[in-house]
Amino acid sequence: MITILISASFLLILILFIVLYNGFVSKRNRVEEAFSGIDIILKKRFDLIPNLIEAVKGYMSHEKETFSSIVNLRNQALSTNNPDERLKLDQKLNNAVGSVFALAESYPDLKANTNFLSLQSDLGEIETEIERSKRYYNGTVRDYNIAVESFPGNLIAGIFGFPKKDFLELKEEDQRESPKVQF
Repeated sequence: MITILISASFLLILILFIVLYNGFVSKRNRVEEAFSGIDIILKKRFDLIPNLIEAVKGYMSHEKETFSSIVNLRNQALSTNNPDERLKLDQKLNNAVGSVFALAESYPDLKANTNFLSLQSDLGEIETEIERSKRYYNGTVRDYNIAVESFPGNLIAGIFGFPKKDFLELKEEDQRESPKVQF
C-alpha cells in the first residue's frame, strides 16, 4: 500500500513537472512570436522610408542631412541582429521621420502631394500596428514572468533555465521629443 502511495505521489509530481515545463516552453515561444511580430512590422516601416525620402527630396532639397541621417539609421537597424539595438535604432528613426513630417508643414505643395499623403497615412497605420504589437509582446512577457516567479513554477524555471524577460519600455533617453525645426 505504501509503495502504491509513493509511486502515485512520484507520478503526480512528475506530471506536475512536465505540465509546468511545457507551459514555460509555450509561454517562451509566445514571447518570441510576439517579438517576431514587432520585427516584421518594423521591416515594413523600414521598407516605406526610402519611398518617403524620394517623395520629399524634390521639395526639400536643402534637407540632405536629415535624409542621410534617416537612411543611415534605417540601414543600421536592418543590419543589426540584436533586438534591443534594433528597437533603440527604431526609436531614433521614428524621431527622425517625425522631423520630416514636421518639416513638411512648411511646404504646402508637398502637403498636397498625393504620394506623400499616402506614405504619411501608411506610416501612421504602421505606427498603430507597432504599438499594438508592443502591447501584445508586453502582455505575453507579463504572463511568462508571472509563471516564472510564481510557486511552484519558480522552482521549475530555476532548474531548467527560464529567465525573467524584460518589458519593452521607453527609457528616459529614448522618449519622444518634439522635433526641432531650423531653417
